[in-house]
Amino acid sequence: MHLDVQDLRNFYYRSELGRAVQKTLRGQIAEFWPEAHGQTVAGFGFAVPFLRPYLAESRRAVGLMPGPQGVIGWPQGKPNISVLCEETMWPIETGHVDKLLVVHGLETSERPGALLNECYRVLGPGGSALFIVPNRAGLWSRSDRTPFGFGRPYTQTQLETQLKDHEFLPERHVTCLFQPPSDRPFWRKTAGVWERLGARLTLAMAGGVLIVEATKRVQAPGGPGLREKVRKPLGVLAPRPEAKPV
Repeated sequence: MHLDVQDLRNFYYRSELGRAVQKTLRGQIAEFWPEAHGQTVAGFGFAVPFLRPYLAESRRAVGLMPGPQGVIGWPQGKPNISVLCEETMWPIETGHVDKLLVVHGLETSERPGALLNECYRVLGPGGSALFIVPNRAGLWSRSDRTPFGFGRPYTQTQLETQLKDHEFLPERHVTCLFQPPSDRPFWRKTAGVWERLGARLTLAMAGGVLIVEATKRVQAPGGPGLREKVRKPLGVLAPRPEAKPV
C-alpha cells in the first residue's frame, strides 16, 4: 500500500530528519549519476526530492506519482513536472528514459512484478535504473516513524533476484542511512559521523536503505527476446490439405 503524498512531503520538506535523509541519499545518487546532460530523467513513487540536481542539465525530467499515493505540484516556483499516473501505465513512450529513479514505489506496490515490467518498458537501451528500498537488516525498516518503515523491506539478494527475473542486470549496490531514524538532537548532530563510520564498517552496521543500480538487458539481434517469444495460439488448427482428384 502506497503512503499518502502529504505524509511524504511533510517528512522530506518539513522535518529535520527528512532533510537529513535527502542530503544523504542525494550524495549516494550522485555517486551513481554524477550528471545527466541532455538525458531524460524520470522518477517513480516519491522521487522528486532527489531529481532537483538534474533539472537544469537534463533534456527532460518527470516525476511520476501513483494514483493511490496522490500527487503534489513540483518544483515550487517553476513549471510543474509532476504527473499522476497509473502504477503500471506511465505516460512515457517505450525506451525513452535514460535514467530512472524508483523511491517509495517498489516496496509499497501491490503488483511489484507488473511495476518492474513498466520500468523495463520505458528504460532505453544503455539506460540506468536506481531502485531505493528499505534494507531488511537495517533499523529504518523496523520503525514506522519514517517512510522506510512501510512496505516490504528487501535484502540485496532478494532485490537483485527480482530484478533479474524481470530482465534487469544488477550492476552496483550500496547501503546507506547508518544514522538512527531519530530526530533527537544528539543523533542529528552526529549524523555525518555515523554515515562515514557505517560506510567503512558495512558488515557490522547494516544501513537502513539499499540502493541497487540496474541496466536493461537487451537481447542480441536475430533472436526473439524473453518478452517476444512466438507462441502458437491455442485452439488454432492447421488447414487440411486439399484432396487430390481421383
